[in-house]
Parts: sequence; C-alpha cells; structure tokens
Amino acid sequence: MTELQETLAWTDIPLPEELNNLQPFQQKSMASYVRDVVNRETEGFEELYHAIGMIVKYIPHFIVIPLMVEHIKPRIAAGVCRKMGVDQATGYANDLPLEYFSEVSKHLERELVAELLGKMKKNHAAKFIHYELQHHLAHMLDISEHLEPRMLEIVARHVTLPEHEDDLIMHPHRMIIKKIRSMQ
Repeated sequence: MTELQETLAWTDIPLPEELNNLQPFQQKSMASYVRDVVNRETEGFEELYHAIGMIVKYIPHFIVIPLMVEHIKPRIAAGVCRKMGVDQATGYANDLPLEYFSEVSKHLERELVAELLGKMKKNHAAKFIHYELQHHLAHMLDISEHLEPRMLEIVARHVTLPEHEDDLIMHPHRMIIKKIRSMQ
C-alpha cells in the first residue's frame, strides 16, 4: 500500500486512479497535503467531542439517546465516545439501538469496541455480536481479536466458519478463526 493509500484508507473511499499513477514523491506530497487539509478542517473537533461528553453526563439517557440517534451522525458519536471514557460510553452503548451502535462501532478502534462489549450488559453485548456476525462478519472478526474469553465464547456459539482448513490459508482472520474453532 502506498503512503497516499494509507493516508486515505480511513475515508473508505476508493483512491482515484489518477492518484495511483503519480510518482512516489508526488504521492508523498499529496498525502502530506491531504493530512494538512484534514487537520485544518477538523481543528477543534477533539475539544468539541470532550465538551459534548461532559454535557451529556448531566442529561438523562432517555433524553440523550433519541436525540443522538436522530441528530448525531455515527462518526461524531464515535468521537464523543472516545472522549467520554469506557464506563460512561458503556452506559450509552447499552441503550443505543443495535443498528446505530453498529454504525458507531465502525468508527471506533477495535480494542475500544471489545472493551465496551466486555463491560456492557451481557444480553446487549450478545445481541450486538450476533447482529455483527450476520451483517458485518469481517468487522466482528476484527473486534474478536481483542475480546475477553467470555465474549469470544459468544462469538464462537454464533459464528459459522469455513469447514476446510484450505479456506483459511490466506484468510486475514485465520488466527482468530483458529481460536474460535478451538472454543466450538
């Protein structure tokens, strides 16, 4: 992966073919420019996320959750989640609609999602795991690499894995799949 591809990987938008054709020094210059533009356009977001996290502490969940789902994009909610800490974020994760929490989780670090799942109410965490296995298997396998054993057991109970070892030779999740298989 080129430096430009790595820089733009977080966008989930394919790199325009014209940019792939640039010379390495041009790609490096473009990657630097993109980072500068993003940094300038997102300046102050971290402080905003922290402020929102502090404000919602004092508003009851039954008010915050519907407002969040209706008016806050999952990427923004993920930024707030990072700033509010695991314990406070777990309280919201337990109450969020499954589909919304799934979208938020895509914008969080895998380790953080695993930690949240470990602290969530077991039935809410199990519902999330089951939902992700059905709709976003690769995402759930990425998270699974960081799950504590009791949460990984839930994954093992609900996941259907390839039957033949040959299917896993080049699979990017082969290590976690082996671990899950040993639990089944």
